[in-house]
Amino acid sequence: MHYLQYYPVDIVNGEGTRCTLFVSGCEHACRGCYNQKSWPFSAGLEFDEAMEQQILKDLKDTRIKRQGLTLSGGDPMHPRNLETLLPFVQRIKAECPDKDIWVWTGYKIEELTGIQRQMLSYVDVIIDGKFEQSKADPALVWRGSSNQNVYRVHKENQRIDFVQIL
Repeated sequence: MHYLQYYPVDIVNGEGTRCTLFVSGCEHACRGCYNQKSWPFSAGLEFDEAMEQQILKDLKDTRIKRQGLTLSGGDPMHPRNLETLLPFVQRIKAECPDKDIWVWTGYKIEELTGIQRQMLSYVDVIIDGKFEQSKADPALVWRGSSNQNVYRVHKENQRIDFVQIL
């Protein structure tokens, strides 16, 4: 997996102060996408052990309290990205259980496949849906167009439920 950008301190992409990783690779090709350079899976740098360690170090850093990790892109929920991200978020939850994970994806909740649903076991908030330029609104919080939804992911007894918060 490749990534385009990593922000160790971010206050825009989710609640609180966060670490944010913009992964490469998206096949949605939304008209008007603000991050078209993230569409190729080979864009940017390879996500390696050093970057994984840096993110974990930043999440554990007590000098700047971070609420969690944001995964955006590109599309973190693309199956090619999940090969790397699924074990990574499992590790984050094991080593940093007090940190939340936010994910932006162009897939709708009801479209998610088996491996994509496995990822949801480690995600706390998901913003779903393709960006639609005709529904774009800069006043929206955490989403670019009004068709997108922001959900808190609740996990209980092997069941995952979604509570829309915006």
